[in-house]
Formats: sequence, structure tokens, C-alpha cells
Amino acid sequence: MCAVLDISPKTYYKYRNKDDPDYIDYLMIKNVFDKNKRCYGYRRIKDGLIDEYGIIMNSKKVLRIMNKYHIQAEYIRKFKIKHRNKRIEDNVKPNLLNRNFNTTRLNEVWDTDITYLIFNGARAYLSTIIDLYDRHVVAYVISKRNDLKLVIDTLNQALAKEKDVHGLIIHSDQGFQYTSYEYKAICESNGITISMARKGTPIDDSPIESWHSILKKETLYNNNITSLQEYIQLVEEWILFYNTKRLKSKTTRN
Repeated sequence: MCAVLDISPKTYYKYRNKDDPDYIDYLMIKNVFDKNKRCYGYRRIKDGLIDEYGIIMNSKKVLRIMNKYHIQAEYIRKFKIKHRNKRIEDNVKPNLLNRNFNTTRLNEVWDTDITYLIFNGARAYLSTIIDLYDRHVVAYVISKRNDLKLVIDTLNQALAKEKDVHGLIIHSDQGFQYTSYEYKAICESNGITISMARKGTPIDDSPIESWHSILKKETLYNNNITSLQEYIQLVEEWILFYNTKRLKSKTTRN
């Protein structure tokens, strides 16, 4: 099971014993959902859990967890299009940083956002999480769609890499992805506190805004790019360079 979920046994038992007992079940349900083109309802996912893991899970439990983490087939979402990509006001969180971006250790505060990668009218979306201690990139995902999956995949990638995140603050804007029930549930399940910039106030989220600016200056504006795919490849190469070799200012950490 740990191999399929791409987590260590230590992480498995850590999350199994956390306050939210649904988290490991969510990972299994999401894996079945994603592997089957994200179109299964709870009944087929129940059958998929038997095939994939040999686990029999009550249908009501599968449905409850899917609702809790907002796992839903795309064709169902299209019937609810007027509610799609809508910020859930009840999930908007206060700004805990108040523009104080100084930290004393790793995994104290993460900053996250999405930016466009545009070339000749074609576009992709880059979702990134950086650690405010040294501004290194904890996780990133590039997608052709700016949707909830983009943010959730980035968050899950970060959690797979960093094992000790209890008490961490994750800071973002008030985008619909960050006010979703699934984002909220994953953060709470891992002991992460959510902080959000004030609406329409980019300066409240200036570290990630500055990071995006540097990335674009040193990729898009510093190379003769011929296609969006080439741009994406340069971004991925630059992030590796940024994390491993690029010198960072001691005062700005950028």
C-alpha cells in the first residue's frame, strides 16, 4: 500500500494515528479516482478499492470522504458550472503574517500561488510552494488547466517530501482553490494552519509574487523561446537551478 501511495511506512503510521483518521483512506480513494480518468462515482470507487488494495469499504464511508475532500467526477462538475471556481467565503482565513515574512527555521511558513506561463497565446499554469526561510521551492506543478487539482497536486507533492509539517503556516491569496473544502481538509489533516492575503492586496503575498517575477525575467525574458513547451522546459530547468545552484541574497533570500 505504501508503495502505491508513494509514502514511507513511517508516514503511513504517522497519518493513520492523526486526529483525522480519513486521511489515508482519502489517499487510496483519490488514487483510484485519478487512475480511472477522474470519472468514477463512489460506487465504482468502492469496487476499485477492492481491485487495487483488497480493501472493502462501506459505500457511505466512500461517499462521505469524497464529499469531505471534494472529489467529484468532471461531468458532475459541469452540471454545477455556475458554482464552479467560486470562492467559498466561509473558508477564507485571516492574514496571519501581516507582511512579516521573516522565519527562523524550515517548514515554519510556506507561501503558495499560481502564475501564468504564456507564449504566443498558448498558456500553462505554474503552481508553486516556497519555504519563506530560504525561499527554496518545496513543490511545483505545471498544468494546462488552472483548477483545484493543480493546487491539490502541488500540496500533496509538498507533503510527500516534507514529513514534519505539524504547526506549519501556509500562506496564499483567496483564490477559489485555496478556499475549497479539499484544500482546507488536507491542511487540517496535516496540522497546517491556513493564512490568506487580503483580497486584492498582492503586497500581502509579496515573496511569491517576487519569486514569479524573477522566474519570468530569467526564463521568458532571457531566452529566445520558440514554443510554450520550450518555455515550460526552461521553467523546470530554472527551478532545479534555483534550488541547487543559484546564489540567494542574505537580505532578500531571492
